[in-house]
Amino acid sequence: MKTLSVFIVVAAMLGAAPAAADDSQLGVHGFAQSGEVKIHYVTAGEGPLVVMIHGFPDYWYTWRKQMPELSENFQVVAIDQRGYNLSDQPEGVENYTIEKLVGDVRAVIQHFGRDRAVIVGHDWGGMVAWSFAMAHPEMTDRLIILNLPHPNGLRRELASNPEQRKNSQYARDFQQPDAASRLTAEGLAFWVKDATAREEYIAAFRRSSFEAMLNYYKANYPREPYHAPKDDLPRVKCSVLMIHGLKDTALLASGLNDTWNWVDKDLTIVTVPDADHFVQQDAADFVTKQMTTWLAK
Repeated sequence: MKTLSVFIVVAAMLGAAPAAADDSQLGVHGFAQSGEVKIHYVTAGEGPLVVMIHGFPDYWYTWRKQMPELSENFQVVAIDQRGYNLSDQPEGVENYTIEKLVGDVRAVIQHFGRDRAVIVGHDWGGMVAWSFAMAHPEMTDRLIILNLPHPNGLRRELASNPEQRKNSQYARDFQQPDAASRLTAEGLAFWVKDATAREEYIAAFRRSSFEAMLNYYKANYPREPYHAPKDDLPRVKCSVLMIHGLKDTALLASGLNDTWNWVDKDLTIVTVPDADHFVQQDAADFVTKQMTTWLAK
């Protein structure tokens, strides 16, 4: 999650079209039906279900470092959220509300014939994961959130923290009607440090809808004037693990404060000083170990 200006500058610096990725070793590709929308996924392993939800700008491949180890004890399902890569890309802001995104996760769980799952989410995937746990506590085994404060924490920081308000300018830019016209696949992949992986991201973003990506912001991100949160969100009923890269400037770590007031069970918060927003890639081995150790308890 960065500003439009950064996207534009970096887009001009990056290269031409990439070759298609060979990611078959990570799992089996498939589709789940969520109403009229097809949700693409990659699955591997057997055991309790773990659904992994990416954020912006990203796709299922963000979990490539975590999937092999998790799939030793779980059935891992990494999805493309609607609008991204191989999932359907319906038009209209109304098709990207949190309710629709939560419904996609529910449909994926049902597609695999399960009653519940461990839900893992990063960035917008984290917002969907929080929201899923609140809407469907009976289907949420445990919750793992990466670099996304609880919705109450984010709203509080936007209302009271000038630095967070300033650093959220990109979100206000993304809510503008013509914002998608200033995005490119190359620019959106600026943050991917591995050169080979960056080519795969560019290909995935070229298959995606920029309008859909920004509809997440238009449909769901708080708008000015910002207000302190009210106690109107359901409490999270399951155990929660939060992992947060402290170099994230888009979502400040101060948003983690008071999370324990909104969770009924145990809450574990792990901070990673040298990791940026994409902590699952910046500190891949550490994040994988934290996940597997916590899930083994």
